[in-house]
Amino acid sequence: MSWFSYDGVNSYAAAEAAEWALTNGVRLELAGQKTLVTGLHTSSVDTDMMAGFDVPKNDPADVVRAALDGIEANKLEVLADEASAGVKAALAADPSALYPHTVLAPGL
Repeated sequence: MSWFSYDGVNSYAAAEAAEWALTNGVRLELAGQKTLVTGLHTSSVDTDMMAGFDVPKNDPADVVRAALDGIEANKLEVLADEASAGVKAALAADPSALYPHTVLAPGL
């Protein structure tokens, strides 16, 4: 949700985007003392928070494995699944690639 939003979750997405910015800022602040700050991005994970949603979910153990592997590899950012990688890649495109339903017909 750091990079993508949809109806009904705008405040949550804004909070996640703020956390992404905070992660980047803290990374800069702690770089001088050689502290690694790794950001973890994942789509839905099978947790209590997501229990009521009928969507594909990542296994929490897989997400933890990806995070720990990323830290071990000194990565600044871990994209724990294909969905997160796809959304991140789409950020460089026109916003209509992520939000095609918001494009108005010419003349409207």
